[in-house]
Amino acid sequence: LQTMSGNEQDWLALKPQEPSPSQCCGSGCKPCIYDVYEKELAQWERAKAKQDKSLLMEKKEQSSNSELNPDTFTAFNISSVEQLTEDTYQYRFELPGNSSLRLRLGQHIVLRGVVDGLEVQRAYTPISPGNAEGYFEVLMKCYKAGLMSQYIKTWKKGDVVFWRGPFGGFPYRPNQHGELLMLAAGTGLAPMLPILQSITGDEEDETFVTLVGCFPTFDSIYLKHLLQDLARYWNVRIFYVLSQETSLEKLPWSYQENTYTGHLDEGLLKTITNSCRRKPFALICGSPAFNEDMKRYLKASGIEENSCFVF
Repeated sequence: LQTMSGNEQDWLALKPQEPSPSQCCGSGCKPCIYDVYEKELAQWERAKAKQDKSLLMEKKEQSSNSELNPDTFTAFNISSVEQLTEDTYQYRFELPGNSSLRLRLGQHIVLRGVVDGLEVQRAYTPISPGNAEGYFEVLMKCYKAGLMSQYIKTWKKGDVVFWRGPFGGFPYRPNQHGELLMLAAGTGLAPMLPILQSITGDEEDETFVTLVGCFPTFDSIYLKHLLQDLARYWNVRIFYVLSQETSLEKLPWSYQENTYTGHLDEGLLKTITNSCRRKPFALICGSPAFNEDMKRYLKASGIEENSCFVF
């Protein structure tokens, strides 16, 4: 039996590992983790063919210059951890000096975690304004069985976390649409907030916004104070749909007239769509099942797919 030479074993140890499906966040990132792997594999093959390990030295797995980069993961420090609801947390990450992530609206970034030796990646959309200086904030829901959730739950102030990006985004221009109809389930609220804040922060932008937030209970609504502040703007309406509440009587009176119990079904969506002041362009973010349902209900309300954007 032919044994592998020491040199062969050395090269095998340096070979990049193919990502497992759990490492791909599935959000269509450019470059995807698989693109990065292909690039590193080609680099390894070139170096091995020439038997020159120095050709691998340019490989940058992680960067520490705190500049967000789509190709490599960059280290960021956690500066605060705030629990918003039973299973949802808001994390703030430091940016050096007064720098900002400079994200376009609705862009997401990808987090890398290692749990039990398995690498996992997930996409999250920062909820802080894209031009926030010195920090960025991310809203995260922890699921009991989620691998990434197990990793996130261990985080505390001062920990270092690795991100890469940005990716995706909704190509928004002020006054491009008469009205935006935002349909968000749970943490699907995240990509809506920077868009909503950019509209309310721009006196020239007269876009109407109708945000529909779907949550299980009143207590599980995130960022109530921020949403209440945004709802005071002349061009913003916010509705809540609470699937596990049976009565509105226990809710504060200020919420009662714009809250519905049950699910956001075809009938309710039609009612809300018909109440829009202009023909809306819809933004959707939730679970895959929620997104599919919303597209179907919108179609029944006369809003075609070319007037929808799914995060």
